[in-house]
Amino acid sequence: MKIPQRKETKLLVKGKIVDTTSYVYDFPYPKGKSYWLVQDYFTHLTHKRRAALDFRMPIGSTVCAAREGVVYKTRQDGTKGGFQRSDRPFANYVIIEHVDGSRAGYWHLRRNSIFVNAGDSVLKGEPIALSGNTGFTFFPHLHFIVWSFDKDKNFLQQPTRFRTQKGNRYIKAVHKYKNPAI
Repeated sequence: MKIPQRKETKLLVKGKIVDTTSYVYDFPYPKGKSYWLVQDYFTHLTHKRRAALDFRMPIGSTVCAAREGVVYKTRQDGTKGGFQRSDRPFANYVIIEHVDGSRAGYWHLRRNSIFVNAGDSVLKGEPIALSGNTGFTFFPHLHFIVWSFDKDKNFLQQPTRFRTQKGNRYIKAVHKYKNPAI
């Protein structure tokens, strides 16, 4: 089965095609903090069908809104995390909807650690939760994904450019990224 957007995303990350029109996100953690990106878009471990990113974060690390918007949905009562796909429904999360209709999801959050509620407006860089290890996880991390819907309401994953110390770019796994203080 063909995975939509996989080829284009790989070309974007490698710099083979250039996109200067997409929104530029801040990292989903506080300014000045650094974390390892351990899995990127459509990678073989658990992102085969996902344009998602996994940042390795110790449990209890602050998670921030990578873009301003309105909190669409949250869950924070999940108590379980583990290696079985059956653990997936136990993930705690925050979903933020942006002005253009796209949404960002922040997954695997610590139980009872969400600072925002559905309907709240949040600013870019605002703390929204603490990282955890709930749901389908192999280790504590933050799973970050952005998506939108086309005119027929089909789910479209969106690779995201970030503001880095080396400029605005798509990021790659097995690199540590510092959220610049700009």
